[in-house]
Amino acid sequence: MCARFIAHEGSATHDRSERLTDFEARLQALLRQEDALQFAEFTNDTAFAVGLRLVEAARKGSLVLTVDIRRNGHQLFHVALPGTSPDNDAWIERKNRVVNRFGHSSFYMGTLFASQQSTLEERALLDPREYAAHGGAFPVIVKGVGPIGTITVSGLPQEEDHALVVRVVADYLGVALNA
Repeated sequence: MCARFIAHEGSATHDRSERLTDFEARLQALLRQEDALQFAEFTNDTAFAVGLRLVEAARKGSLVLTVDIRRNGHQLFHVALPGTSPDNDAWIERKNRVVNRFGHSSFYMGTLFASQQSTLEERALLDPREYAAHGGAFPVIVKGVGPIGTITVSGLPQEEDHALVVRVVADYLGVALNA
């Protein structure tokens, strides 16, 4: 949605235009992350290495979260740190379904629906008990192939879940991301 408005300072139209610009900027940044964070290949060893890095980052920050990595639906890595519950596993399933359905991070999709003043349920007619457009699930994208899996964490506020995955994957790939 790229609506532009002629607005005066303080008007409702101006406020809406600023919100759209904020959403557009965030959506573009999220797409740049997906473009930059692509793997040459994604093996079981890759999943293990990335998973361990996520667990190490969580432990270093005393974070309570669950880490899950899958390739084509096959769970290659899963760790539930102390303090997590089966609810974290349920969130992972719901976030993964969003990535697998749309090919974008769960945070991107949630931000997209919010930018449209809508929800996943309203816009895509998907059951929120089965799908969660909340941050934390990131697509495993292989260059020249496309999305083939998910790297997901659950336990933090959604923006922090997303940021943790992005930071660790960027570090693993040796990619410097600009905000």
